[in-house]
This record gives sequence, C-alpha cells and structure tokens, in this order.
Amino acid sequence: MTGWRMIFMGTPEFACPTLQKLIDRNENLVAVVTQPDRPKGRGQKPMPPPVKQLAFKHGIQVYQPLKVRDPAFVELVRELEPDVVVVVAFGQILPKSLLDIPEHGCINVHASLLPRYRGAAPLNWCIINGESETGATTMLMDPGLDTGPMLLQQKTPIDENEDIVSLHDRMAVLGADLLAETLDRLKAGEITPQPQSNDESCYAAMLRKEDGLIDWHKDAKAIHDQVRGMSVWPGAYTLLGDQVLKIFRTKIGDGGGQPGTVLKSSKGELEVACLSGSLFIRELQLAGKKRLDAGSFLSGFAIKEGALLDSKAGGGSGP
Repeated sequence: MTGWRMIFMGTPEFACPTLQKLIDRNENLVAVVTQPDRPKGRGQKPMPPPVKQLAFKHGIQVYQPLKVRDPAFVELVRELEPDVVVVVAFGQILPKSLLDIPEHGCINVHASLLPRYRGAAPLNWCIINGESETGATTMLMDPGLDTGPMLLQQKTPIDENEDIVSLHDRMAVLGADLLAETLDRLKAGEITPQPQSNDESCYAAMLRKEDGLIDWHKDAKAIHDQVRGMSVWPGAYTLLGDQVLKIFRTKIGDGGGQPGTVLKSSKGELEVACLSGSLFIRELQLAGKKRLDAGSFLSGFAIKEGALLDSKAGGGSGP
C-alpha cells in the first residue's frame, strides 16, 4: 500500500485485474472513472462497463463523464486531490489540465513494449504481425498518444498458436502486477522515467471490419496469425460463393495449390491452399449459423474439394 490518494480510470474487462489489485492492496481509492453506460445486446439496453460493476461491488465512488476534458470534470478531479491517477484502457485521451493535477502524475498501463505498438489495439497487431513476444509498459502520461516517459516493462512470450483471447487475459494480469511493482518502486524513489524513442515506434490502429478479410495470396503463417489476432473481432473471414465464412482457429500445413483452393474436405479435415503452404481450418462459422469445429461443420455442410474460397481483397494494413 502506498498511502497515496488515488483515482483509477478504466473501462473494459482488461482493466479489472488492475483495479482489483489496487483494492486488494488496500490503496486509498477516492474514485473510479469510467466511460458512460452503452447499449448492448439485442435489446440495446444500457449496460455498465466492467470496471463500474467491480467498483460498485466494493462501494467505490464512480464517475462517468461524457468527456474528461470538460472543465467541470477537470475541476471535480482537482477537488478530489489525488496524489496519483492510474489509467488502464480508459478510452479517452486525457487533457494536460487533468494530467497536471496529481503530484505523482498519471500512470498508464499499456499492453505493449513501448515505443512499439502505440495505439488502440496493440495485442491484436502483435499477433497479426507474428511477433514472438510482447509485454506491458507503465509510463507517465503526457498529452500525446502513448508517448510519455516509461517507468517499467515486463516481457512475455507469445506462443505461435496463442490467440487474442488467451493473450488478453494473460496481459491483463501481467499489467496489474507490473502496476503494483511500479507504485512500490516509485514510492521508494527507485524509478527514473525513461523517454521513448520515436524512431522505434509503430502505431496499432483500431481494427476495422475489413481487416478480417483473408487474402489467400499470402503465406500460411501470415493468414494463421491474422486468424489468431482477430478471433474476437472482427473475425477473420472469407467468401464461399455468396456466403461469408468466418474462421476462428487454424493450423499450418504443408499442402500446395492455387491459393484459396480447398485441398481436403473429408474425415473432419478442411485444408485450404495459401500462396505458400496451406491451412487446416479447425473452427469456423457460416453467417447466421453456429460456430463449429471442422468435423461438425462438414457433417452438415458439404464443401467440395477443388472449391475456391474468395480472396479478392487483402486483410487490411497495420504496423
């Protein structure tokens, strides 16, 4: 426990392990700030963000400003007199007027090894780009986008078959632990903030739906990485005739043929040729149908060997 007056700012599930860590450490959390409730589901009923739900469970005051740069909200933060503000996947850029309030600054937990993969989707693009490791960075925030001085970093390997779901969950816990170490070492005066090198930076843009479209004129590993990095949203997809086919899990093979050609469609195996190598599709879904393993899918929907999956466009561009 640092004893500092603390405000936590975060929104999605990814931020919850860090908030829980602060609660478990008995930190002096004077408030939690999160995004407004948003409509979700078929009924479009407003739903509270995961961070709000966790804060309410522990009786912590919650604020949900539409815009954090609103002068009235900035003044509210000033009146709360925080010694430090902790920010994890909050979803808005903090203005300098807010960043300047806490004596010990605003500390962000970012899910990449900065200065690599600044931006909204660092974990997705790490996987899509075939990185073998990633990590978390704590930094002192400045008005730029993930450009502030770095405090601590922790690396972690990425398995060649790990998808965004597994990596997200691991990184959420790793980030929480790193934040706790950062607070303790800042309190002890053991950290000297290090400036980032812009020459080594790259940008991890927010994913778009069109980023999921598979271009079979790429090698098997590149498509495999695309599938892993987009398994939650937007989902990697291809076209079979006029039908959209989402692909969630694959395995690299050594088959060959015209890119996009179905090489095998029997005995529970669906293999497709790529520019180099092939992919075994392990889990997939037709639009409007259930997500199924390849065996179950093929037992109810015939795909002929020699059929061609559409690859008219590429899968988007990233860092």
